[in-house]
Amino acid sequence: MGKKAKDTKVSEQKQPPLTETLSAPPLSSLPTEVALTPPEHPLPKKVYEQELQRLQIELVKLQEWVKHQGLKVAVIFEGRDAAGKGGTIKRIVQSLNPRICRVVALGTPTEREKTQWYFQRYVPHLPAAGEIVLFDRSWYNRAGVERVMGFCTEAEYHEFLRSCPEFECMLVRSGIILIKYWFSVSDAEQERRFQARIDDPTKRWKLSPMDLKAREKWVEYSIAKDEMFAQTDIKRSPWYVVRADDKKRARLNCMRHLLSMVPYKDLTPEPIELPPRQVDTGHMRPPIGIQTFVPEMY
Repeated sequence: MGKKAKDTKVSEQKQPPLTETLSAPPLSSLPTEVALTPPEHPLPKKVYEQELQRLQIELVKLQEWVKHQGLKVAVIFEGRDAAGKGGTIKRIVQSLNPRICRVVALGTPTEREKTQWYFQRYVPHLPAAGEIVLFDRSWYNRAGVERVMGFCTEAEYHEFLRSCPEFECMLVRSGIILIKYWFSVSDAEQERRFQARIDDPTKRWKLSPMDLKAREKWVEYSIAKDEMFAQTDIKRSPWYVVRADDKKRARLNCMRHLLSMVPYKDLTPEPIELPPRQVDTGHMRPPIGIQTFVPEMY
């Protein structure tokens, strides 16, 4: 046991800095320290925070490369309710420029949208050159909630399964980098997270009547997911499954994988020196007392 710990320490010391390995990053070149802790044990908070910071720095570099090269990146996040999609998206965008990386989370379609070609409401949100778009749920609603809850007809559902691979191939041929993640969570872990939301007033809003109804239809959702994968897990736009029972590991694994999917170079600018401040030439400022300040209660 002692020898194993010693070997682990040596391997950590030999790992090159992340910035030296990511000019065109293969998966193996990204940080691997998190894998040193067996999955059955909680991920140490210090390790998680260090890896999260490292990955977020790399995401900033990826963002700048996407902007510089005019790339178009669309990332889909799907999975069961409370699987951790939102938390992962939040960590991805935390340090990014919202003008370059934006989140799309569409609500219930309007009556007009219900009459449109199914993919039509999603098309305006696709990325233009130099943009990253993260879809917090997507057109796959038709193969999931709409299928299970009966919000679409059998004909509409089967047409979606036929059309979706063609639609995604068109996106890829147009130059969009399309990446699809499915967050997989166990029955027991979902129940634990639902209960945590019920007990926490700040999270209770996350539980909708639809979430509770979906909980009752666990098996039907499993069948729908399997059918969806069978038809849409294609070579040009495959599904990548994120094991999400451990939220912290799921976030890091997803972020690390995302970085590996878009080869990029480090465009970090040289250190910046601030210019001297303009010299005051005698401008008379208005009295501070005429301004309205927020009450300082803390």
